[in-house]
Amino acid sequence: MQHTTEPIACIFDLDGVLVDTAVYHYKAWKALANSLGFDFTELQNEQLKGVNRMRSLDMILQWGGVTQSASEKEALAAKKNEQYVGMISKMTVQEVLPGSLELLTALKAAGIKIALGSASKNSSLILERTELAHFFDAIVDGNSVTTSKPDPEVFLKAAELLKTAKENCVVFEDALAGVQAALAADMMVVGVGRAEHLPGAQVVINNLSEITINEIEALRYQ
Repeated sequence: MQHTTEPIACIFDLDGVLVDTAVYHYKAWKALANSLGFDFTELQNEQLKGVNRMRSLDMILQWGGVTQSASEKEALAAKKNEQYVGMISKMTVQEVLPGSLELLTALKAAGIKIALGSASKNSSLILERTELAHFFDAIVDGNSVTTSKPDPEVFLKAAELLKTAKENCVVFEDALAGVQAALAADMMVVGVGRAEHLPGAQVVINNLSEITINEIEALRYQ
């Protein structure tokens, strides 16, 4: 990886990194699975981290041994999303994960560019409800990309919007697919969660309170 003197830029995944919406995805998918006559576990929900809506639905239907037509799948995905949006519409700043607000504030104060790189199609609603929207210089989400992680499109697009070389970008991810996408984009990666779930990340932390700007800057020399 080439080292430049250009300042780093930070790209954050949303769900599980800045805010905790996994529980709402889980509840909405579980309700859908139950309505189709089978159950959906938290362990299965783990496998859907960073995966887009239609791909998630395909995986769940496969687990349940249920076959649906393309139009039925569209209707099921819309039903799940409606339920999910109903839940996240009630989100508050209380649901911002530990350290997120402090790190975003410090990065902003240091003049470091910040982007969102998320598979979520509801990111603007979540950012608005949790009052984080003003921190971002660029937002790339499920509405602006055609491929989902582990494809690097979401992160490459974020770097482009920040007008920053990909080698200077640090990605914060809680999903294996996201770590793989960041590595495929030639970017540095901070894993958020458990190390055994995030192979390839240069450093793994429990939440954003465990990393400083100096430690983020130091990643380029590792």
